[in-house]
Amino acid sequence: QVHLVESGGGLVQAGGSLRLSCVASGRTFRPYVMGWFRQAPGMERELVARIRWNDGSTYYVDSVKDRFTISRDDSENTLTLLINNLKTEDTAVYYCAASASGTMTYHYWGQGTRVTVSS
Repeated sequence: QVHLVESGGGLVQAGGSLRLSCVASGRTFRPYVMGWFRQAPGMERELVARIRWNDGSTYYVDSVKDRFTISRDDSENTLTLLINNLKTEDTAVYYCAASASGTMTYHYWGQGTRVTVSS
C-alpha cells in the first residue's frame, strides 16, 4: 500500500507564493505518473499538473501555466508544487495522486491540503 501525505497549504495573499509537498511512503514506490489536483468549493476536482516519474516530463492545465511548477525528487519520494503569483481563484483543497507502475490511472490519493488566497 502507498500512502501520500501533503503539506504546505495555508492562507496567503494574492500575488504570494506557496510550495506544496507530497511525501510517498509504503511499499516500493515507482508510479508511472503523479499529479496535483484541486477542488474548489462547489466545483469538481480538476487536474492542474502532472509529471511522469521516470523522465520528469510535465503537463499543466492552461489556467496555471507559467505560475505552477511541478517537480519530483526520486530519492526522497517527494512531489512538489510551487505556486507563484497566487490568485483568489486558486483557493481550493489541493491533492496529490499517484498511479501504479505502468498505468495512467491514479490509484493513490493524499488527504489534501487547503490553500486559501485572500484579495
